[in-house]
Amino acid sequence: MRQPNDMKAKNIFRGAFLVLLISLWIFLVIHYNLVSYMIHPKKAAAFLLSFHPYDDFIFVFIQILQVLSGGIIPGAITEFIGGYLYGPVIGTIYSITGMGIGSLLAFTLSRAYGLSLVKKMVKPLTLEKYDHFMEERGTIVTLLLFLIPGFPKSALCYIIGLSRMNIWTFIIISTAGRLFGTILSSVSGSWVRDEHIVEFLVLMGILMILFLLAYFYRKYLVGITKKNQFFE
Repeated sequence: MRQPNDMKAKNIFRGAFLVLLISLWIFLVIHYNLVSYMIHPKKAAAFLLSFHPYDDFIFVFIQILQVLSGGIIPGAITEFIGGYLYGPVIGTIYSITGMGIGSLLAFTLSRAYGLSLVKKMVKPLTLEKYDHFMEERGTIVTLLLFLIPGFPKSALCYIIGLSRMNIWTFIIISTAGRLFGTILSSVSGSWVRDEHIVEFLVLMGILMILFLLAYFYRKYLVGITKKNQFFE
């Protein structure tokens, strides 16, 4: 009889932990008007530096909450701010660390609580569109989706938690899939800080082309991911 009680206690703890983190994120967004900070990099940098010498920990924690909240604020914005404040290398490391921890927590919580939790954290339309991941086990498929610009990666972490994917495989794929986009966002932020406007505009042009290609061919890309037998 002790094992069911232990599992129940763990589930209660996990649930309380998730509610606490999401509530804290919502409080921070509303109380500190974080949306305005995300739009104005200098304002965001000043806000984070006000917590010095703990600003780097605060930034990593914000990245964790950004993923757990289901991507209320796009990760590209927080990554940009990380590059603006800490530079392309350290900014990328901090962003990848925070998003990696957040992704692991989302994956673990989804696996512990199942579909009932995912329905609360992921938009119904997104869940319906990508519910084939409950059966999907292809690693290349998952990596492809993490690489697609503008794809709801935070939601994907919860959805993949419902699949049979090994946790270590998930960690490697989610990190590798995010790395390229995170580097670009961090570099963009550092260029804006250093007033390298020409380089920034060129990079933004390239990213816009990639985003538009991903948008216009999104149905084709998603269609590829559904060809499960090809990737396994």
